[in-house]
Amino acid sequence: MATTDNIIVGSHVWVEDPVLAWIDGEVLRINGGEVRVQATNGKTVVANISKVFPKDTEAPPGGVDDMTKLSYLHEPGVLHNLAARYELNEIYTYTGNILIAINPFQRLPHMYDTHMMEQYKGAAFGELSPHVFAVADAAYRQMINEGKSNSILVSGESGAGKTETTKMLMRYLAYMGGRSGVEGRTVEQQVLESNPVLEAFGNAKTVRNNNSRCVLVHYLGN
Repeated sequence: MATTDNIIVGSHVWVEDPVLAWIDGEVLRINGGEVRVQATNGKTVVANISKVFPKDTEAPPGGVDDMTKLSYLHEPGVLHNLAARYELNEIYTYTGNILIAINPFQRLPHMYDTHMMEQYKGAAFGELSPHVFAVADAAYRQMINEGKSNSILVSGESGAGKTETTKMLMRYLAYMGGRSGVEGRTVEQQVLESNPVLEAFGNAKTVRNNNSRCVLVHYLGN
């Protein structure tokens, strides 16, 4: 929460807007708990100081790939960073070891082909651009190297792309698990064909969503 200690006259801030959610601007005046802000869109906004947040003026225009690099990890800072990356067709962003994905509402086959899988195969987490394959590979490597089972939770609102993300995770894990198959079907095909069954009972309830997906990476031993 912003306080009078870090919000002063001349500060660059984020303030709530009923249409755009958040707009940036400069503090013109502070009167007790009330702040007057000159927004960059020309509006003059008066808000309670508890609803005003400092803006990171040194953040790169295209955003950062890991939001732990942001000076302020508050709602407007996070949303602005995600929007900036989305404008550059970067739909994935890290927050530490958490991957945030924004639904592009279009097919992006080049991002999920075999070549891309090979790029992330064995790469250290965070070494390459944020990607769902990086999360899958980290879980797979930990299973192989440490003999530990893992679970990957895919959560989000309806229409966010949980099912497609789950399919991508399963595709990568199946790819890493081997390409041989039976009856003309590869392991990858067999796993993906099981998705409707997993949809029926493989959901997980969280505080925010009771329809999340959970991918289990199970260690069966040698």
